[in-house]
Amino acid sequence: MVSKEEVLEALKQVLDPEIAFNIVDLGLIYDVQISGEETDGKASVSVKMTLTTPMCPAAPELIEQVKQKAGALTGVGKVDVEIVWEPAWTVDKMSDQAKIELGLI
Repeated sequence: MVSKEEVLEALKQVLDPEIAFNIVDLGLIYDVQISGEETDGKASVSVKMTLTTPMCPAAPELIEQVKQKAGALTGVGKVDVEIVWEPAWTVDKMSDQAKIELGLI
């Protein structure tokens, strides 16, 4: 079965178009859950993520890319994406590497 780490690695290919940095290191992915195999022998992946702002114009594009990248992994049959607003996103959620590369530290 696919692992959470594999899903997160795949999601690093999804870039926030406004910042041109991956959504995992930006801290936009809050949770990844993998359910057991469905009837077709493939797992279901649920992703909880947030956006940098509620009015993010790239939201539909980001959601679609998350579904595509996670869904392309071997053994994944279904991908659900839930946008959550709590806790609110702040730059503190970014990885240290992202902060360094974006000049925040």
